[in-house]
Amino acid sequence: IFTSLSVSISPPASPVAQDEPFSTYFEERVPIPDSENQLFSFRKLWAFTGPGFLMSIAYLDPGNIESDLQSGAAAGFKLLWVLLVSTIIGLLLQRLAARLGVVTGMHLAEVCNRQYSTVPRIILWLMVELAIIGSDMQEVIGCAIALNLLSVGRIPLWGGVLITITDTFVFLFLDKYGMTKESHLPEAFVTQCVAYVLVKPDQGELLKGMFVPYCAGCGPVQLEQAVGIVGAVIMPHNIYLHSALVKSREVDRKNKKEVKEANKYFFIESTIALFVSFLINVFVVAVFAQAFYNKSNIEVNAECNATGSPHTDLFPLNNNTLEVDIYKGGIVLGCFFGPAALYIWAIGILAAGQSSTMTGTYSGQFVMEGFLNLRWSRFARVLLTRSIAITPTLLVAIFQDVQHLTGMNDFLNVLQSLQLPFALIPILTFTSLKSIMNDFANGLGWKISGGILILGVCAINMYFVIVYVTSLNSVVLYVLAALISVAYLAFVAYLAWHCLVALGVSCLDCCSRVSNRPAVLIEEQSEYDS
Repeated sequence: IFTSLSVSISPPASPVAQDEPFSTYFEERVPIPDSENQLFSFRKLWAFTGPGFLMSIAYLDPGNIESDLQSGAAAGFKLLWVLLVSTIIGLLLQRLAARLGVVTGMHLAEVCNRQYSTVPRIILWLMVELAIIGSDMQEVIGCAIALNLLSVGRIPLWGGVLITITDTFVFLFLDKYGMTKESHLPEAFVTQCVAYVLVKPDQGELLKGMFVPYCAGCGPVQLEQAVGIVGAVIMPHNIYLHSALVKSREVDRKNKKEVKEANKYFFIESTIALFVSFLINVFVVAVFAQAFYNKSNIEVNAECNATGSPHTDLFPLNNNTLEVDIYKGGIVLGCFFGPAALYIWAIGILAAGQSSTMTGTYSGQFVMEGFLNLRWSRFARVLLTRSIAITPTLLVAIFQDVQHLTGMNDFLNVLQSLQLPFALIPILTFTSLKSIMNDFANGLGWKISGGILILGVCAINMYFVIVYVTSLNSVVLYVLAALISVAYLAFVAYLAWHCLVALGVSCLDCCSRVSNRPAVLIEEQSEYDS
């Protein structure tokens, strides 16, 4: 049977799970219109449109925006090619995630549940949850900063967090009854486009930075920014999210032609969606590259004094290069281009942050649902996953000042970088298994290129983590990091071992639960259709 899974590599689901499927977001799936003998159909593309755009919102969360503005201020236009390459790599990885969901009818967390043993499965779940919490904290804090800027400081950080939490639960309540499905991607696009027009970046330098893979005169600071871009764009929870969202379309997985067609249209939609998010990221980089590259603190201080800004204390009277975050970025824009620029920036951050909190919420639900096979109601699962992320965010907001959040954001970026192998290795593993993907398993070219890409991305992010840890200048933290690293690398090696077996390194196929060998097939379980 086309959509079957291998009994030899999957622990059997409980009888209860087979007889009483729990509710998901996909009880009513979007039907796909017929179009006989058409190579391409706009009606079909429209029917498949949705999952890719919702996934692409995560490429615009406040963590991404902050990485963009910092790279523009620190390196000008020189790192735009890194952003372009990272987005292309992200698209290729999202293609694997979508294919897994379409072909198997299960998302990545569900497949991990069935392929890994109990202890590794629980560890993997905890690691992914950490990534979601870290991303969620950045998103909620970003919304709170935007509200603080829009209210001219009248809404404190903790107040903004509470407002964002309330707004999110209202959205979830409406979503529970099918009353809202919108995102704020158009608002984010329009506001950043307006900022781009106001600043008028040099188009020649922009194109040179985007298509010439070179960074003249760059040093350690610019290298760290390049690594930060890769870590911000490729996020672990987004892989899990996209593999789940594609289940919302009505595709007969026993029909090879329909599956192939679904893969094609989902890839086209994802390409369009990520192109839009890429443009917004380019707008942010270009604005700060044009206006603030090589600017010193004393120059910014003078400009803010001249315009009567009450925030001149943010910029000390020295010749050090300007360092910005989301909050300072808005203040600097207001000093140089007037209050309108500050408010446009804040509205864009609020729109991006509000939308990305939704992707974090959905990711949390799918991950918990898949790894733990929870039998709770949909709203109860969302409520729990949202609360897990909100609690540490609120604590940070209460005890941390809005002007000193860059250090926390760096830590959260490191945290998410550490979790990348726990999404990238499993997605390559399972999409390479013929016993799972049948005729849609990765070919030799995809296996080699996918392995190289994932190895490169993980290596880049490990460098980012090492740079961060060494900058702490604490022997105690060094020892603690070393101990954690041993356990971390051991688990990554375990996942890599399974991945290599799936990629065809047969000499390692000893006692592995993962195998590409022919296996007995079982019928598709009813729970996967819900």
